[in-house]
Amino acid sequence: MLDFLPQWFQIFFFSMVPWLEARYVIPLSMLQYGWEWWQAFPLAIAGNILPIPFILLFFRYVEKFLRRFPFWVKIMDWLFARTRKKADEKISKYEYLGLFAFVALPVPFTGAWTGALIAYLFNLKFSRSLLAIFLGLIFAAAIMIVLTIYISWTLTYLGINI
Repeated sequence: MLDFLPQWFQIFFFSMVPWLEARYVIPLSMLQYGWEWWQAFPLAIAGNILPIPFILLFFRYVEKFLRRFPFWVKIMDWLFARTRKKADEKISKYEYLGLFAFVALPVPFTGAWTGALIAYLFNLKFSRSLLAIFLGLIFAAAIMIVLTIYISWTLTYLGINI
């Protein structure tokens, strides 16, 4: 990674990156840096949640600005259509519980950034959306921690070094 930066900063910073987020940075910090999960967890969660309130509050202004440029119109139309298609049934029916479940599922394209975009697209309330996304982040990170520990232990038991 960026070896000239302290590991704690790398964990914090890379958790802010869309589609990487805490769910993948925590296992990476455990395997690459030898950090314990409880050391990486608060840094990664803090880094991951940091941009979310800004997305929820200000994305409409960013969208309005970017829609002045044809290149961004095409990208946003594609991204918004894809996001709506993935989330429409869950969010329309379950709203914040659906948002939580969407963020909590630790698979690609279902993290906090996408959750914030969904909250924006479905015009969900700020405080409830932020809470649902935050709880989903914690749940997704916990799943990845358990999987990482289990896989690491299993490989060690089988005599395979990681």
